[in-house]
Amino acid sequence: MNVTLRNGCFSYAKDQPVLENISFDVDQGEVLAVLGPNGVGKTTLLKCLLGFLGWEKGEAVFMGKRQENFRGSSFWKEVAYVPQARRQTFPYSVEETVLLGRTPYLGIFEKPRRKDLEIAEKAMRMTGVEGLRHRNCAELSGGELQLVLIARALCAEPSILIMDEPETGLDFRNQLIILNLIERLSHEEKLTVVFNTHYPEHALEVADRTLLLDNSGKALFGKTEEILTTENMEAVFSVKIRIVTQEENGKVHASILPLSLIGEEKR
Repeated sequence: MNVTLRNGCFSYAKDQPVLENISFDVDQGEVLAVLGPNGVGKTTLLKCLLGFLGWEKGEAVFMGKRQENFRGSSFWKEVAYVPQARRQTFPYSVEETVLLGRTPYLGIFEKPRRKDLEIAEKAMRMTGVEGLRHRNCAELSGGELQLVLIARALCAEPSILIMDEPETGLDFRNQLIILNLIERLSHEEKLTVVFNTHYPEHALEVADRTLLLDNSGKALFGKTEEILTTENMEAVFSVKIRIVTQEENGKVHASILPLSLIGEEKR
């Protein structure tokens, strides 16, 4: 397995667990979606996986090695992180921003070499932002900036890509661009992708496995179609739903219709 979490526990305050005995595993080339209501700890989970926050119990293993046993920049050569796209305040061009992904391979005062430039070019081409290379990131749309951040992550040539709500706040077109890119990266480049999302239908579209967090700090984990059932989602989100499917070009697409708040159907 490329990414394994065993019995991960974390809390911000004593006796108030955010994550309690969370376990999952993801193999090379697979996609894991992390879902759950607001405030259940989806972003906290990613921060713990990446070492930004420390587990109270449990362990995260990447490529067969515990996260805390990586030394120096070696972790960031294997694992790349794509944060939520925020308005860029520094006047970096797209190309300069993407090249920052080569930081784990460069010394403090070392300039990018020809190889680094070639890798950055490939990352921009893969994400479709090569035509924006001279644009100031502060002038980009949310969808464009999200693709630039993904290109920056890919510039590290990682085996594992961890993404925090990469499609949130984007229009339908840009959401599809991000989802299609996730599929390409997993299927063609064999990257392991872990991403948080607010959209169950996006998990049903691209994720091999799903971790569904609830308000108790616990979770359900398994194959996406076995986890994102009507019963499980109604229990976790406290919303009456209906799953509607549509076949298009030989592929079945699912939509989630929220019908009513559970307990208030007759009001």
